[in-house]
Amino acid sequence: MAELKATYSNNNLDFSAVLRKKVNEYFVSSERKPTGNIRLYLKTAILVLIAISSYLLLITQIAPIWVNILVCVLFGTNLAAIGFNLMHEGAHGTYSGKRWVNEIMAFSLNVMGGNAYLWKQKHNVNHHSFTNIEGLDDDIDIKPWFRTNNNQPKHWFHRYQHIYWVLLYGFTYLIWVFSLDFKKYFTGKLTTDVTLKKMKPKEHFEFWISKILYLFFFLVLPVFMVGFLKTLIGYLITSFVCGWLISVVFQLAHLVEGADFPVPNEQTQQIDHDWTVHQLLTTANFANKSKIVLWFTGGLNFQIEHHLFPKISHVHYPMVSKLVREVCLQYNIRYTEYPTVLSAVRSHVSFMKEIGRK
Repeated sequence: MAELKATYSNNNLDFSAVLRKKVNEYFVSSERKPTGNIRLYLKTAILVLIAISSYLLLITQIAPIWVNILVCVLFGTNLAAIGFNLMHEGAHGTYSGKRWVNEIMAFSLNVMGGNAYLWKQKHNVNHHSFTNIEGLDDDIDIKPWFRTNNNQPKHWFHRYQHIYWVLLYGFTYLIWVFSLDFKKYFTGKLTTDVTLKKMKPKEHFEFWISKILYLFFFLVLPVFMVGFLKTLIGYLITSFVCGWLISVVFQLAHLVEGADFPVPNEQTQQIDHDWTVHQLLTTANFANKSKIVLWFTGGLNFQIEHHLFPKISHVHYPMVSKLVREVCLQYNIRYTEYPTVLSAVRSHVSFMKEIGRK
């Protein structure tokens, strides 16, 4: 069976050209590099220090049990922040102007149990190229547990997905590390319709050695240091918090009311608009005025700007956002934003309820 494909029309090219020219002129006139700056590097130092301190505190067990539980929550939160800021920026090549620095930052995903090679294809290529297109965007494929759009099959339990997501999102990190990566690795498929780019010997080695080291440092060594039960409880708390936060932040960007799920024309396999407009119609922002949310999520609350300009670091998103809004207003293109995290969560719940019952 032929793989599913999608192309974009040449509509709205004037809008796209004006938008890109406006953003390029901003960086030229301000003499700023589109990559990260001292604020991102300082954040990196803080997050890495918290991660190392939390890990050492947990495997030495020098604190009371209730403190260790809180540290597990902090550790899971911090790992999510590392994923949002270090890994995500590095994988997109926006952390630094130096490629080797970006590769190190992207490799932080391997330290956390994932795989940067698989992530770059799944996220950078497929998700960013074919956002919210069923069969091509792996980020909206959470079958069979969740139904994320009307192009997916419906099961009876989807009627309650707007309720049980609160629990199941927390297990997505475990499923990712121990199941989905291996499924992609052994089947050679990113999705049912997308073939994984062939891995080189170096990438095979990195896949296996990082998985083994992750198991050693996150499970074997802690069991040796503090015992099986404490390790199991601590690991489950940490991974649940990390997985829940990662899932929520990514889902609030695309699985909310107002986000489109375009279907390519059956004959031409073409989407009715160009790629730039497609990103605006399938993506939403949230809590753009919150400096805390921006700091923690690595600018993923400015998801529109990230999708339009994936080669620009999140430290520039607040300013870029103003330019995007101006051009969208000029051309009457929809710009979806939820003012707070809570309002975006409400929209996500309403969206999941509607999709689960249709």
